[in-house]
Amino acid sequence: MGSRWSSEEERQPLLGPGLGPGLGASWRSREAAAAALPAAVPGPGRVYGRRWLVLLLFSLLAFVQGLVWNTWGPIQNSARQAYGFSSWDIALLVLWGPIGFLPCFAFMWLLDKRGLRITVLLTSFLMVLGTGLRCIPISDLMLKRRLIHGGQMLNGLAGPTVMNAAPFLSTTWFSADERATATAIASMLSYLGGACAFLVGPLVVPAPNGTSPLLAAESSRAHIKDRIEAVLYAEFGVVCLIFSATLAYFPPRPPLPPSVAAASQRLSYRRSVCRLLSNFRFLMIALAYAIPLGVFAGWSGVLDLILTPAHVSQVDAGWIGFWSIVGGCVVGIAMARFADFIRGMLKLILLLLFSGATLSSTWFTLTCLNSITHLPLTTVTLYASCILLGVFLNSSVPIFFELFVETVYPVPEGITCGVVTFLSNMFMGVLLFFLTFYHTAKSRAQLAPTNVCFVSSR
Repeated sequence: MGSRWSSEEERQPLLGPGLGPGLGASWRSREAAAAALPAAVPGPGRVYGRRWLVLLLFSLLAFVQGLVWNTWGPIQNSARQAYGFSSWDIALLVLWGPIGFLPCFAFMWLLDKRGLRITVLLTSFLMVLGTGLRCIPISDLMLKRRLIHGGQMLNGLAGPTVMNAAPFLSTTWFSADERATATAIASMLSYLGGACAFLVGPLVVPAPNGTSPLLAAESSRAHIKDRIEAVLYAEFGVVCLIFSATLAYFPPRPPLPPSVAAASQRLSYRRSVCRLLSNFRFLMIALAYAIPLGVFAGWSGVLDLILTPAHVSQVDAGWIGFWSIVGGCVVGIAMARFADFIRGMLKLILLLLFSGATLSSTWFTLTCLNSITHLPLTTVTLYASCILLGVFLNSSVPIFFELFVETVYPVPEGITCGVVTFLSNMFMGVLLFFLTFYHTAKSRAQLAPTNVCFVSSR
């Protein structure tokens, strides 16, 4: 990631003033800009079949990181009985995710200076330590709770890499017509891991109060604790396998770059940060991403608490959260593949997605306020509105990432996405902190998605 770049023209933002007023405005791609750089390698570049193995390993790491982060939310009642967790403990276990982004800029520097392999190895090693701490067999519940919190904190520290490095990986290994798809797969798998936690936990760990007499006899504290530990050991084993595979084979870059953009010189770390903070257009796009996606992520994590005033059960809230994330992942990958073939329409795609998110969140809010609006509050309307909201918002993530790196090229992709995901997690942490200490505001949180989607779409 060199710091040399040549002309004054190269210092101009790639998204020119024409992007603002017109949806169909033309703008230069990374390939066109990179071709002008002196360090660019001529020719179409070369791609290797091993790129899919690299993408698979990184995506699995992101998937498991999301799974480990959301371990406790779906089984919070069982965890309280087994380990004596308080409401504050459960909230803090979720908060370790956004807290782990506080040293985000250190991971951005490591990715920029040491490359993909070293950063991914460090990230997977932190996950091994974190999941291992949770598995230490100790009878002292106080110490056990501290070890679990320490494990969740270490797993949270892995978040900056799995959330930021996807565009960097796609540029390093994939050709221009595959980059958006690779970015979508790598970035969406973390969300999918969090969604699968809604299934894995409740299917393996019984609730404190069984729904049938046969289950009620088994749902003792010791049995619940054994089932939770089975989940923890399974997650630890999967993380160790991924770390071993990454240690055995995860090259930092291909022998030959796949495109001109992958071979071109980039700005240094310090100049990149200065460029990002001084680019008003980038900051506006970053806020348009960070506010709705951060608020929605925190909102989804406590969806069962928010829907309690609407008399929605915890099971229904869990399924709503699961299908909204899964739908967003599927549509996000499909939209990214579509964007690979139609370049220059990223802003139009985002406007359509945010318009749909605004309408869905408005529908959800008006339905929850049925005492005022007199709209029918049914399971079907809640499922439909929440799932559509998740589909529209989550599917915008890979499109945003592509737009970010196109806007501020030649700033390295890891630094660009690191800044925006840091902002997103800060907004998520603020929302979770607010809901944790101001319980009477949980019903008001039903309005949050509508407000942020409407503001961001403008």
